Amino acid sequence: MNEIHGHEVMQMMIDANKTYSRTSLRSDIYDKFGVDATFYTCSASGMSADELIKFLENKGKVVFNSYGYIAEEVVMCNH
Repeated sequence: MNEIHGHEVMQMMIDANKTYSRTSLRSDIYDKFGVDATFYTCSASGMSADELIKFLENKGKVVFNSYGYIAEEVVMCNH
């Protein structure tokens, strides 16, 4: 199984320079990392794409506004 750091998903979002719905974000994550990928961060591991999206939202790493989800480089920790 392929485990990916959450920063890679955030960087994918930043590089795409677009706003995502939950469905389109999940789809792009699957396209880039595979449907079987699991995700980890500094404080959690073994997350599905949906769990990672919720985790990042709860931590303020991605923001859901009236247009959808966005990520900004300034909220990524530098490690």
